[in-house]
Amino acid sequence: MKSKISIYSKYFWDLSAKALKEIEEIIDNPKHSKFIPRMVALLSRCHSPKELFSLISQENFIKYWPRIKSYWKKIAPYSDFRDWWQTIYESLLEKEGYNKYKKFKGRPSQISLKIGKVIREARVQKNLTQKELGVQVGISQPDISMIEEGKKNITIETLFRLCKVLGIKKIEF
Repeated sequence: MKSKISIYSKYFWDLSAKALKEIEEIIDNPKHSKFIPRMVALLSRCHSPKELFSLISQENFIKYWPRIKSYWKKIAPYSDFRDWWQTIYESLLEKEGYNKYKKFKGRPSQISLKIGKVIREARVQKNLTQKELGVQVGISQPDISMIEEGKKNITIETLFRLCKVLGIKKIEF
């Protein structure tokens, strides 16, 4: 197995040996003031959960991901890597028995399902991907997916923006 320093040097190629040692100390200490910014840098360059989890425990990733994601959104509103790591985070939660959407123990409401179906049909008809629609509306691709599945409650403002972009004039129930 590779040493931590050699893995860090792969992602922080612009740092000296001394700075790499500091990175190791920062990543090993989630309470360090530079932990969140350094994790964003690491996650924006790393595409291997296996390598990441050799540097930080899955438990710490799960615990600190919401703060990391929040900081990341502030410095880069749109990021494919962030969306990808969000998917990893959600799959880890599922695997660990957490359920982010506990309020949806049963099936999604008929209203949410209907809205999701109309949005999906309009998106497909306009030949837009979920990612493209998300960029136009200002929300993430995973959120578009959950809206289309009826698993996410949305504000009237978000519904209005979706309808405006997709040209939906009326949703009948």
